[in-house]
Amino acid sequence: MSTLASVVLALALDALLGEPRRWHPLVGFGRLAQALEARCNRHGNRLGRVTGLLCWAALVLPPVALCALALPAPADTLFGALVLYFALGARSLAEHARAVAEPLLRGELPAARQALSMIVSRDTTALSESGVAAATCESVLENGNDAVFGALFWFVVAGAPGALLFRLANTLDAMWGYRTPRLLHFGWAAARLDDLLNLIPARLTALSYALAGSCANALHCWHTQAARHDSPNAGPVMAAGAGALGLALGGPAVYHGKLEQRPTLGRGRDATPADIDAALRLTRRALLLWLAAITLGGLIATRIGT
Repeated sequence: MSTLASVVLALALDALLGEPRRWHPLVGFGRLAQALEARCNRHGNRLGRVTGLLCWAALVLPPVALCALALPAPADTLFGALVLYFALGARSLAEHARAVAEPLLRGELPAARQALSMIVSRDTTALSESGVAAATCESVLENGNDAVFGALFWFVVAGAPGALLFRLANTLDAMWGYRTPRLLHFGWAAARLDDLLNLIPARLTALSYALAGSCANALHCWHTQAARHDSPNAGPVMAAGAGALGLALGGPAVYHGKLEQRPTLGRGRDATPADIDAALRLTRRALLLWLAAITLGGLIATRIGT
């Protein structure tokens, strides 16, 4: 049951403290990744894929190995909780979403667009009220997997090193995994490895969204729409999440100055400002389901061990 204790403690730390305002390890990691990419990304061809993979390994594998070697057996519950705490971002996700919702509910669309631009890579300058609400809901649903459930899954499977591996890989995907001319080849490995690490967590997230919301609609959308999305993992998460909320999300969006024709995911009405809080509530209900599943798994493991 030490895994459950670490998970509960890490979630409590995240709820109470949020992300550290200063000296966050991921901030330093991100700066190092940015500097390494600027120095090593010299090849706009397939050789760039090899370079990107080597840079990924140089950044990710040493801290994960150190985490595994430093794991102190007498205090593994506390150590695991601290590592998982740094890998989680549930409170930060809620804070960023509410920073969009609050001005939107007050009718301050320009302020809401500006707040949204802090959490998405699309161009927000021309979005309508419904467009801002929809983009925020999409961010909540997708980042629910990236900032919460993916880290929890790998912590349960592989302990603190697993959670750290997932978080660092996800961070590099967020920095390098874009299909821009500069990053198309260099970021290929970061994007593909993140896809691999998310293969199971994303589907468990989609299932938990379905169970925590409008289940039949979510499962229908997941089954019929997920394959339309470019990402093999974002598709199930977004389709199931939108269906669980009874919303139609997705559609055309501008990324890096280019209009992308994205599929519509979900089934229902257009998003409103109030749906941002509904999306946050969905992720909280899904988290309770994960905690229940981890508790049940711990009880079963304990019973088998005795």
